[in-house]
Amino acid sequence: MSLTQLLIVLRARWISFVIVLACAGALALVANAVLPKRYTATAMVVLDVKSPDPIAGVVLPGANASGYMATQADVFRSERVALRAIREMRLDQDPELQARWREQTEGLGDFKSWLAERLLIGLDVRPGRESNVLAVSYTAADPRQAAVVANAFVAAYVGTTLDLRVEPAKQYSNFFDDRAKQARDDLEAAQAKLSAYQQQKGLMATDERLDVENSRLQELTTQMVALQAIANESSSRQGQMGGNANQMSEVLNNGLIASLKGDLARQEARLDEMSSKYGDQHPQVLEARASISQLRQKIDAETRRVSGSVTANNNINQQRLASLRQSIEEQRSKMMTLKGLRDEAAVLMRDVENAQRVYDAVATRMSQTAMESQTTQTNVSVLKNASMPLTPSSPRTNLNLAIALVVGVLLAVGTVIVRETLDQRLRTEDDVIAYLKQPLLGALPVHNRARPNGRLRLGLSKTGLFGGGVPRLAK
Repeated sequence: MSLTQLLIVLRARWISFVIVLACAGALALVANAVLPKRYTATAMVVLDVKSPDPIAGVVLPGANASGYMATQADVFRSERVALRAIREMRLDQDPELQARWREQTEGLGDFKSWLAERLLIGLDVRPGRESNVLAVSYTAADPRQAAVVANAFVAAYVGTTLDLRVEPAKQYSNFFDDRAKQARDDLEAAQAKLSAYQQQKGLMATDERLDVENSRLQELTTQMVALQAIANESSSRQGQMGGNANQMSEVLNNGLIASLKGDLARQEARLDEMSSKYGDQHPQVLEARASISQLRQKIDAETRRVSGSVTANNNINQQRLASLRQSIEEQRSKMMTLKGLRDEAAVLMRDVENAQRVYDAVATRMSQTAMESQTTQTNVSVLKNASMPLTPSSPRTNLNLAIALVVGVLLAVGTVIVRETLDQRLRTEDDVIAYLKQPLLGALPVHNRARPNGRLRLGLSKTGLFGGGVPRLAK
């Protein structure tokens, strides 16, 4: 059927078209009148996912994930939020709701869970497209109740997000509190062990003793070097004394020996003079020889005394050197012992430092988690509180009428087409050719005001179709 034929058929059967369309419109009006009115109140919240945490100073982990908003929408629709909203509205204390619950469930199950399920039926949470805004809508028969429940859900969601943030911080705070006590006990034990060791070994906390002993060792070493030079010199003088003691500097520089040698030289000169003058047997010559002999004995005795002092000095130097060497060895042994004690004390001090670092880290985390557990701020802000709707959200009269119009037109057109199919009529010259399968020889105009559409009904004569008769055109 072409569009032209369809328009002709619709014009011919306009009564059926209007009746079907009117029925569809009437049904829409009846449905709008019969269906209960529902009101929808809408609130909006925004989630801050870019600002850093005011306590930790970092962006919340997972806040930038693509599924974060969907997760928050699921949290909004969770039973926990619904139960919190019920507590805020005190619906769990409503006797009518409790009676309805007993009537429907016979007292089985949990009343609050049943009530939460009924409340969640009217809740709709939609995340904004490419935004951090959640649109929260609640639909109810009472407009005031819709606004109250929507606002209650928003408040419950804000409180729940705060609880979800604070509860882990409280758990961690308790955990770090226990760890801090244990770390403090470990630190005190390490400090007590170090103090006992220092008192037992005579070590100080600052311990300058090692530096003092090291300085003493260096001083002894310096003294030994100087004493070695002196001992070597005295030893060489003693060796020189064994070869020719008279050539020793101590003997040559001795005043008494020099004076005795002067007296000896004068006596020897006087002896030579007297010997040549009086002869060898003269009493004065003999006396002079005796005096010279005494002088020589004195010089030898003084020389031996000076040589003995050199030997004694050398012996003293050697003894001092040996004693100094022994002192150095003792000081070195003392230094090694002290160093070993210091190494053991250093291990204990490192234990104290490690325990101190652990305690400081745990104390810092405990302080941070304690602050987080007491926070009252969330990343959720209310953009719009739900207000009481003035017009119902359902049924939608205009939309229903528009749908009824479209459906009614389709049904009306379908009805007309079905009727035309069941009761075919000749309305145009093309219909005559199509239905009779014969060429059209002519057409008679119809002038009938009662039937202006010029409908022609196809009929057959009693003699049969093309059996000697012709088709009958009936008005």
